[in-house]
Amino acid sequence: MNRESYDVRRAPTAVPVDGHWEGAAWKDVPALVIARPMGERPPHHPDTRAKLLLEPDALQIIFRVEDRHVRSVHGHQEAVCRDSCVEFFFVPGTDLGDGYFNLETNCGGHMLFHHQLVPRGPAVTISREDCDRIALHHSMPSTVEPEIPGPVVWTLQYRLPLEILSHYAPVTHPEPGVRWRANFYKCADRTSHPHWLTWSIVHRPQPDFHVPEDFGELVFV
Repeated sequence: MNRESYDVRRAPTAVPVDGHWEGAAWKDVPALVIARPMGERPPHHPDTRAKLLLEPDALQIIFRVEDRHVRSVHGHQEAVCRDSCVEFFFVPGTDLGDGYFNLETNCGGHMLFHHQLVPRGPAVTISREDCDRIALHHSMPSTVEPEIPGPVVWTLQYRLPLEILSHYAPVTHPEPGVRWRANFYKCADRTSHPHWLTWSIVHRPQPDFHVPEDFGELVFV
């Protein structure tokens, strides 16, 4: 099976949540590439990359997107996947039976954050109190309407406290050698140029992000 793997390094110091893709904390961190189209290759195929770092009590993720046709109109816990959006689906461990988290964030910094035991089954919504503990930086305005034809380069970064996750599912603490299952996506369902891109290949003929058996691996080093 063609499953992607990414080594998550440990941050030597606290990482500022400022969206600086080439900042001191990030400049030497390798990026993963979210480039595989789901279904036919779309006419608009934005260059989308992500980097991860582990702090003692949180996971830091930063995205960089070379985009066009950018839009952001949905708010907190709404269907942000319809906007210009990046997504992180993950199991904080390797047991898919524990369910998975889907953290979807549009370019305006609004997120939908759920935990699901089964794909597309009833979801548990992450509480507003827990979501408010996620420090987040977005380079685009909160609302982007009308759509920007582009080109636009935008970044989005967040600091995800590990303790939040334990409120909803078992968490394997990311000690060296620990593996989590995960996938990363780029989408824009209701823009003028919709597309669905994935990091680790998903074995479905049509776009579907809710396929945990095809998640790749995060390896903490």
